[in-house]
Amino acid sequence: MQSPKPVRSLSIVIPALNEEEAIGSTIERCLAARDYIKARANLAGVEIIVVSDGSTDQTAAIAQSYDGVHVIVFPTNRGYGAAIKEGWRQASGDLLGFLDADGTCDPKYFADMCAAAISEQADCVLGARLGPDSEMPRIRRFGNRIYALLLGFLCGRYITDTASGMRVVPRTALRRLYPLPDGLHFTPAMSARSLLNDLRVIELPMSYRERVGRSKLNVIKDGVRFLRVIGEGVLCYRPERIFLMASFAAVVLIVIMALYPAEFYLTHKRLEEWMIYRFVASFVLGTVALMLLLATALSNQMAAFGPRRREATPFFATLARKVLKTTTSVTLAGMLVFMALVFLWPGIVELVTTGKVYMHWSRLIAGAFALTSAAQVSVFAVLMAVCQIWDRDRQAMFPTDEDSFVECRTQSPLTTSEAHSNVRELV
Repeated sequence: MQSPKPVRSLSIVIPALNEEEAIGSTIERCLAARDYIKARANLAGVEIIVVSDGSTDQTAAIAQSYDGVHVIVFPTNRGYGAAIKEGWRQASGDLLGFLDADGTCDPKYFADMCAAAISEQADCVLGARLGPDSEMPRIRRFGNRIYALLLGFLCGRYITDTASGMRVVPRTALRRLYPLPDGLHFTPAMSARSLLNDLRVIELPMSYRERVGRSKLNVIKDGVRFLRVIGEGVLCYRPERIFLMASFAAVVLIVIMALYPAEFYLTHKRLEEWMIYRFVASFVLGTVALMLLLATALSNQMAAFGPRRREATPFFATLARKVLKTTTSVTLAGMLVFMALVFLWPGIVELVTTGKVYMHWSRLIAGAFALTSAAQVSVFAVLMAVCQIWDRDRQAMFPTDEDSFVECRTQSPLTTSEAHSNVRELV
């Protein structure tokens, strides 16, 4: 059977900062691999773009000496991510890839990556560099595994190499990935946004050589940036995950602390005086747990105002938002006030009739918790009502269909001033 006519093409962007020792061989390997990539992935063409990111050596001149290579020269250093994004902006392919200029990765792997992107309809295909034959330094290998475990824990999906420097994404996926940072933390930011936004990510194993020349990566400085960008990704796309996990942890601690007093009361029908400390600790933890649960529902609602994301959200976060609606919250606040009165009523009667209170301290703590919870739920109900009004107005003012978004092919990411200008025009 005749193979289908190639209709897709790949643009490979090579960001380079002072890589005169390696850029020539990297370009030659990409040129030599073009036919192999086209044949294996059934592509119409492969474009090679080198972005000299403010290089002060011969990197740009060497790249410009090769025919069939488009070279973009930044007069000053703008960053690893900025170089890739500019290369993608000027690229003609509907599949966009990038490859580090340091000679660590084999461009032939683009063939399988493109084939997977097409056949599996993937939003991001990345090369995993941590196989048994990898020549990555141990400290970087250890850091990659730590970031992978952290990101997997926060988003419930796991990839082995969060900072891979060889990837392929369809151009149509950029609207789900942007904005991305300009620095070296471009790759972990892409990993975080892909996983947290429930994009389809495929990881393919690849070989990895020791780089040619000196690394631009600072283990401590860039490691902190990687951690920060993962945290920002979670707060941007799935803030409810953090609140929900913390709330669950607080509830577990409450159960642990309350087990013995509950068992003691059921057995002896009384409580020991020293147990007041457990009651106070449970009071604090219960207040924190409820606050975090309400924050889970509220942040789930607020996420509608942030970057567009797919609707797949944690079950319990969505359940909390749907259950704790404004009317439900008002009812719950009323019930909590009633519970507080039940616990505190004997003390109130004692205070009115005798001027003193002899009620057991456990009732006071339980009643205070109910009143505090009622106040929290009441404030939450107001905030939810505000968010729902804003969401209703936003949907009325701005289009929500996919066709209303400008294709990333024709525009680069807006600066802050340009974005503010566009918003003023819309309003």
